[in-house]
Amino acid sequence: MAESPVTLPPGKEIATLGGGCFWCIEAAFDQLQGVDSVESGYMGGKQPNPSYEAVCTGVSGHAEVVQVTFDPSVISFRDILYVFFAVHDPTTLNRQGNDVGTQYRSVVFYHSPAQEGTAKEVIAALTADKLFDAPIVTEVSPAQPFYMAEDYHQEYFVRNPAQPYCSYLIGPKIAKFRQQFASKLKG
Repeated sequence: MAESPVTLPPGKEIATLGGGCFWCIEAAFDQLQGVDSVESGYMGGKQPNPSYEAVCTGVSGHAEVVQVTFDPSVISFRDILYVFFAVHDPTTLNRQGNDVGTQYRSVVFYHSPAQEGTAKEVIAALTADKLFDAPIVTEVSPAQPFYMAEDYHQEYFVRNPAQPYCSYLIGPKIAKFRQQFASKLKG
């Protein structure tokens, strides 16, 4: 896959987040007001143009991520992060449920010093509030080249809701997300 350059329309921001399988994270962010687009891809590795197979082996070093383009006048980066921490388990190192490996790590790739600061503030607030039973292990790292995942990964949950992984794992997470963030969903 080729590196996707970031060119944003005026007044838009980008967030790049890894929280396990990108199918689930993408399915949640696609539904939020103020989110213009969500693309599944890879970031944080050493191998240029990684394939899904290379990422799955852990050899490339990439995480499965979503790149979210959003309007900060509608939804803030802080709100994006609160959604992110609600739709995955940030306390398990290199793991989300049965998905195990560094490609499933919890990570916020920041695109500015302000995003870095906000990510660290949100993690500190969640830790102080004792929202999770274990320490948050989410990495906060500078953004690196983003490589768009293969076409069949884009909008995977929407196109394959009956696929067993989607119906048994993603579906219930999305139902919980929709209930928890009902006021922030697109109409």
